[in-house]
Amino acid sequence: MNDDLLKKSILFKGMTDPERDECLLTLNAHRKSYKKGDAILHAGNLTDQMGMVLSGSVTIESNDMWGNRTILSQVGTGQFFAETYALLPEEVMLVDVVANENCQVLFLHVGNMISKMQRAAWSQKLYRNLLLISSHKNLTLSGRSFHTAPKSARGRILAYLNTVSLKKHSTEFDIPFDRQQLADYLNLERTNMSKELTRMRREGIIECRKNHFKLLQ
Repeated sequence: MNDDLLKKSILFKGMTDPERDECLLTLNAHRKSYKKGDAILHAGNLTDQMGMVLSGSVTIESNDMWGNRTILSQVGTGQFFAETYALLPEEVMLVDVVANENCQVLFLHVGNMISKMQRAAWSQKLYRNLLLISSHKNLTLSGRSFHTAPKSARGRILAYLNTVSLKKHSTEFDIPFDRQQLADYLNLERTNMSKELTRMRREGIIECRKNHFKLLQ
C-alpha cells in the first residue's frame, strides 16, 4: 500500500505507525483495482465497508431505472466514500460508486468492527477522524445544492465555476469533470450547457477548453 498516502490521510490523523497498522488490521483493510466505468458499489445494496481512493478517482452517482444519471460528487486520490453507509450497515445505499478512471481502492470494514475498537488506544482518534471526514462530505453535498439552485444554465455554471475559483484561489483552473459529467453534476442537458458555454465565451465571461477554465472580469 501507499504508506506515504496513509500517513498523510485524515483517517489516521494523530495515530502512531503501530496504531495505524493495528487499525488497518482490525478493519480488515484490503485493496482492489478497477477499470474505468467499473461499478464499485451499487444502489440498493448494503455495505459495511468504506473506501479510500489510493489512485485515480471515482464518481458518486444517482442512476434511475429510466437511464437518467446525476453526478453528486467526484472522489479523488486520498479521499473517501460510503463512510456513512458503512457506519449504518442496515441502511440501503441510494447511490452508485463508479470508477471514473482506472483506480485502486482501499476498503475498510468499519461497520462490523465497532465492538472490536472499543478497547483500542486509537479508537477515539478514528472516531474523531471519521467525524471530520463526514463533515467535509456534508460541505461537498451542500455545495452541490448551491450549484444547482439557480434556475438558468448560466447561473448554475457560474455558481460552480465561482466555487472552484474560490477553492483554487485562482481565476484559471482545471475542473475534475468532462463536459458530460459537468452536465450531469449540474442537472443540465449537455447540448444546452454547451450552447451556454459558447455564449459565455462570445460575451467575454469565460475562456475554456475541455476541462480548463479561465474566468474573465
